[in-house]
Formats: sequence, structure tokens, C-alpha cells
Amino acid sequence: MFKVALYLLIAVILAIFLLPFFYTISPYDLNPTKILQAPSIEHLFGTDRLGRDVFARVLNGGQTSLIIGFLAASISSIVGLFIGINAGYFKGNIDKTITITIDLFLTFPTFFLLLALVSYIQASTLILIIVISITGWMGMARMIRSESFAIGNKPFIKILKVANVSNFKIIFKYFAPLLAPIFLISFTFGVGGSILAESGLSFLGLGVNPPQMSWGSLLSDGKSVIDIAWWVSFFPGLMIFLITFCLIQISDYLQTLANSKEMVL
Repeated sequence: MFKVALYLLIAVILAIFLLPFFYTISPYDLNPTKILQAPSIEHLFGTDRLGRDVFARVLNGGQTSLIIGFLAASISSIVGLFIGINAGYFKGNIDKTITITIDLFLTFPTFFLLLALVSYIQASTLILIIVISITGWMGMARMIRSESFAIGNKPFIKILKVANVSNFKIIFKYFAPLLAPIFLISFTFGVGGSILAESGLSFLGLGVNPPQMSWGSLLSDGKSVIDIAWWVSFFPGLMIFLITFCLIQISDYLQTLANSKEMVL
């Protein structure tokens, strides 16, 4: 299942970014003579209520969703990694302060925190990346903090500290390789979560603004005609499902692999 998920993920990402160079139908062109046409050879995913090609819009919207998902997950993962390592390595008051901060963030439901933030800010791709990053680093920080705490108690780390090896060298040379599997596992989950968060916000009309589009906004466009034109919402929803499903399968495989290595050690 891991290989299937990995190959499917790569295929979908390549299709989203490369097919627009070959599929030249514009996602913005209105055609009043082709309103809500079912999928066909001419329009692979059909047309929407304004006669626009759904396949072209899914490709264009997918670029926005994937960019937001991967960049937001990257930023939040790096922030979580930095905070988690500092908490687990230095311990004491630093650990207590960081743990309290994480707990304070976690007391607010993440999606409602997202809603609160974007309701006061004019949404754009950059704003969505920043907002999703702000609300997405806590899980990574908790995982890294827990593992860093355990690594910091290992005898060889204590020996390095006694030998006055710099904290920078200990963290990057000895902590980083041991934390890499956990980082990758959390990152893959984070990408899927960021895509779902963006899609949810756009579906509610708080995400990207027209004429820009994402899979979430395409889902929202199709909800008013779902009873007579299922394809308008189905295909963007299918893309969200495929991407998140593949990422979850990859994350599960990485977690199983990491657990097996720990058992061997």
C-alpha cells in the first residue's frame, strides 16, 4: 500500500503542475452555451454553473491547495521542531514555559482558532500559509519535545555535555538524526491537515478570494448545484481525498518503519 500511495501522490502532484501546460482550456473562460454539462470527451470533468471547464479549474485550484498545504506544513514543522528540541534539551524553566505555551494553544480548537484569525484578516495565499502555520506547530512540538527529553537522558549525551561539547553541535549532529523519523511522520500528517484546513476555510468562504481558486472553493461553488450537477463538487473532493489518503498511508508506513527500528535497537 505504501508504494501505491507514494506513486499515486507523485502522479497527482505532477499532473496538477504539468498538465496545465498541455491542457490549454482556461479555467476562467465563461461559456453560457455549456452550463452544467456532464463529463465528456470535450470537458473531462464537465462544466460548472457558468460554463467553465471543471478539469481546468481542478488543476488550477490544486496548485493553490498544494502550495498552501506543503508550505504551511513545512513552516509549522520547522517551528515545532525548533521549539520541541529546545524544550526537551534544555529542560527546567525553558521546558516549563514552552509546555505551558503549547497547552495554551491546544486549549483552543484548532479550526475555530483558524476561523477567528482569518475573520479579521483579508485572506490570500500568503495569509493562509501564515495562519495555518501559526495553528499547526503544537503537535510537532509536543512529539519532538517528548523524544528530545528521552534522548537528552541517554548516557552518551550526558558524556558530551560533561566534555563541554557545544549545544549547537550536540543538537545538530546527534539529536537531528534521531529525530528525523518523527519529523517526517509529523510532516506528512501536517501536509494533509494543512490542505484540509485550507479547504475547510475556502469552503466556508474565508479562504482564497476569486478569481483565485482552490479545491475548497471549488467544493463550495458546487454545493448549490449538487443535486443536478454532482461532478462540480465531486472531482475537487476526490482530489482532496486522494492527497490526504496517500499522505496518511505514507505516514503510517514511516511510523511502522520507525517503530520496527526502535524494537531492533
